[in-house]
Amino acid sequence: MARCEICGKAKSVGYRVSHSNIKTKRTFSPNIQRVRATLDGHAKRVYACTSCLRSGKVKRAVRARPVSEA
Repeated sequence: MARCEICGKAKSVGYRVSHSNIKTKRTFSPNIQRVRATLDGHAKRVYACTSCLRSGKVKRAVRARPVSEA
């Protein structure tokens, strides 16, 4: 399972609790995405959770576009 390389967030376990208070096991999966990020001045693909992406902890790498000749 992928894990956020920035904050370390991964799958966690808990209980699904019904109205009658019956508890069964379930998993909580964070929203982890594979993005191109700038690390140490180089573009690299990393796994990052969306909370790290939104908070600005990850600097997204921009691809160099070829100059179009018109």
